[in-house]
Amino acid sequence: MQHIALVGTTADAKLGFRAELIKDLVAQGHIVYAFAGDYTDKTRSAITALGAIAVPYHISRFGMNPLQDIYTLVQLIWLFKKYRIDLSFCYFAKPVIFGTIAARLAGVPRRVAKIEGLGRIFTIPATGDTRRAKLLRWVQTQLYRIALPCCETVFVLNPDDEQDLIRSNNIKVKRCINLGGIGINLSDYQPFTPKGSIRFIFVGRLLPEKGIGYFIEAAKILRQQGAAAEFVVLGEPDNAPGAINRSQLQHLVEQGTIFYPGRVLNVAEYLKQSHVFVLPSYYREGVPRSTQEAMAAGLAVITTNVPGCRETVIDNENGLLVPPHDVDALVAAMQKLVTFPALTEQMGRRSRALAEQKYDVRKINAIVINALAPEDPNKA
Repeated sequence: MQHIALVGTTADAKLGFRAELIKDLVAQGHIVYAFAGDYTDKTRSAITALGAIAVPYHISRFGMNPLQDIYTLVQLIWLFKKYRIDLSFCYFAKPVIFGTIAARLAGVPRRVAKIEGLGRIFTIPATGDTRRAKLLRWVQTQLYRIALPCCETVFVLNPDDEQDLIRSNNIKVKRCINLGGIGINLSDYQPFTPKGSIRFIFVGRLLPEKGIGYFIEAAKILRQQGAAAEFVVLGEPDNAPGAINRSQLQHLVEQGTIFYPGRVLNVAEYLKQSHVFVLPSYYREGVPRSTQEAMAAGLAVITTNVPGCRETVIDNENGLLVPPHDVDALVAAMQKLVTFPALTEQMGRRSRALAEQKYDVRKINAIVINALAPEDPNKA
């Protein structure tokens, strides 16, 4: 039995993406402390129901005030000592950096980090790189250079992140394991091929980097061309600069460009009623959870040939890869699947098979838990 600190950012992300891992760790007899920065009574109760202990702490997810980050560091040192943490498991950029350093300073014996994509700072928009972005990238890389060598294991989700962050910057890590994805509960998604016009669906944060703008532009073009297709958008408007807002979404609905049901809790049902999942992202993804879900639901996938996204598609087998920022290529890929619906069904079946092979959360959690197990002192 170990006292494990699972350190992330938001409670919703922990419930949405870590619930299965928490349950598996608890089933192994570990005491799990779930660290998040925005607990409510509802999310705290949900974490407790999983068998973990909710631990609130202060973290500024996107802020760049070093004083706030120092406060986070000091607070985590105190909390790790208070709960006598044996193993810190930090994921997302700031928790990996400041959580791992805090664990080292607090004397936590074992430290693990998980890189789930390189994020916004490593994302280069269509307009190109900037001096500010390069500076921030350099700063974050130097912080990783301090934190990651403190870990006994670093998990990544795709080979590009290991190459671009760790190897290219000569960051010394003791052990790096590529998980290939965070995994999903396959039983929550049952393949089903709906009748009628081809339905394309976008699921994700409505940020420019996720490609929502390209999806909408492609939908407009295909509408103008008279394509027999429907276009569904699932996701909450975001306050980030350049993000699409609710009034813009409503206007697109009134124009008949997209179907937008607002906030939904049953994403699996919308996937079940769709044929093709589209994610024209240029964000530095790990491996998108939304794509894994779509594959489990038996959808063909159209996504970009960029790190993380390209791991989910074998081109022309379970979907199509397109260049980032290329609306014409995106439209052509979508039009191809409208024209050949039998190909869409074939790709969907292949997606489900790949999800079973690569993204079963039980298999991925087994790899993680095996890596977290203390070394046997009697082992030769």
